[in-house]
Amino acid sequence: MKIGEITQTLEDFAAPAYQESYDNARLLVGNSAKKCTGVLCTLDVTEAVIQEAHDRKCNLVVAHHPIIFKGLQKITGSNYVERTIIKAIQQNIAIYAIHTNLDNVINGVNGILATKLGLTNTQILLPKPNTLNKLYTFVPKAYTEKIKNALFEAGAGNIGAYSECSFSTGGTGTFKAGTGTSPFVGNIGERHLEPEEKIEVIFPAVLQSAIIEALWKAHPYEEVAYDVVPLLNHFNQVGSGIIGSLPHPVEETAFLEKIKHLLKVPVIKHTRLLGKPIQKVAICGGAGSFLTQRAIAAGADIFITADVKYHDFFEANNTIIIADVGHWESEQFTIDLLEAVLQTKFPTFAVLKSKVSTNPIQYFL
Repeated sequence: MKIGEITQTLEDFAAPAYQESYDNARLLVGNSAKKCTGVLCTLDVTEAVIQEAHDRKCNLVVAHHPIIFKGLQKITGSNYVERTIIKAIQQNIAIYAIHTNLDNVINGVNGILATKLGLTNTQILLPKPNTLNKLYTFVPKAYTEKIKNALFEAGAGNIGAYSECSFSTGGTGTFKAGTGTSPFVGNIGERHLEPEEKIEVIFPAVLQSAIIEALWKAHPYEEVAYDVVPLLNHFNQVGSGIIGSLPHPVEETAFLEKIKHLLKVPVIKHTRLLGKPIQKVAICGGAGSFLTQRAIAAGADIFITADVKYHDFFEANNTIIIADVGHWESEQFTIDLLEAVLQTKFPTFAVLKSKVSTNPIQYFL
């Protein structure tokens, strides 16, 4: 097993293209062509995690937070970032980060938290723009179903919970084959008229290469006519935060108690309780206060997130409860998610969860 095979599986689950512009999710240390001896999943990379990986015979650490986030001008061991990188290189341990791209897929960081909270009918709170394209192509009528099936198999034609979505219109295509060509129909040097179908399918932009490759392989023509157009439509599987519903309304303090128990956090910072039951819940693991107004607009009764600044709590405006549960606490199940994704693909391979708590915040009670 190569390190690159492991990281490709993660990128198939949460494409790097879905990360935010400021992020640095990628292979940060190591060689993707090197044989992998084992994977250690963690939220953060520290010197202790690297040592744990070495002790447990794992030469790849998969982390949620990138250890290299800003540009490094030196590596002298003057801080924990530099010391961790030095230790990883010395012990031949690769480091891979899967950060906001894992936040932004519906079954990622927020998805697993929503599942733990028992939310149903979950949707992305703020869909990410520029993630959908549309393909138009023209095929001989007899090949319509073959082309559609090839495009569907490559990942095109999914809209929400519906798959194999397309639209076809009939018409007449014309072309004149030039010298040196091998036309599928018609004669060289003569204009040919062919009954054709125009096929339209929507697809995630990250799949464009695979979609076009599938089109070319299935299409009978020597030259394939097609257009790819970016869409302004929202892709409801990719974006920031999640909103969903509890099966039944829950009293406010009882729900806060449930969160404390689930996340094993001794204290929750929150805005004033509103005296009404909670049923619609918005969540964003990590720093999510930028989604407060979105949560309000979506009708959430409570917004669970972390790293909320003092003045940001005022945005609740007596219309929603903002609950700051802590950054590490809100993302702790990410380790379970990473293990599950890799274990599903590689059931007999060593995929381990770190036993090191990397939470830098302690509570004095």
